[in-house]
Amino acid sequence: MKTTRSTRSLVLMALLAMSGASFANGNHSGGHSHTDEESAIGKPGLATKASRTITVEMGDNMRFTPSDIQVKKGETVRIVVKNTGQVKHELSLGTQQELLEHLELMKKFPDMEHDEPNKVTVAPGKEGEILWQFTKSGTVNFACLMPGHYEAGMKGSVQVGKK
Repeated sequence: MKTTRSTRSLVLMALLAMSGASFANGNHSGGHSHTDEESAIGKPGLATKASRTITVEMGDNMRFTPSDIQVKKGETVRIVVKNTGQVKHELSLGTQQELLEHLELMKKFPDMEHDEPNKVTVAPGKEGEILWQFTKSGTVNFACLMPGHYEAGMKGSVQVGKK
């Protein structure tokens, strides 16, 4: 079968449309680290190395409880996230800049699904967890980036102290 320029163009446009549809569907794992590589906020932790569990509740009052957490540099923590509300919430760990950039993406793709180790989306009445090693002292921010939640005040911080 002989292909023409217009046939190739149509095939190319169809392929591009399909690849865009998969991004618009919400899974945006491309470009995010899923390995044990260290980022500006630390790295995924190992369950066997977790020194403690911190439970964080999130509710429809658009608050995290607690919203301020203290950890030591190098500490691996299991963060159990409980959604006590009636709507979906999430907890995303990141720098302030990363969270604001992701917030803009969430506005465009509100049903985005996460598979990054520093994020967990939790349905009403359910719980999830993040295992994280905080490798650098300073502040690590967290927030719910569901549309409107961050703007309503759903954010907090982890203070990472020196060993």
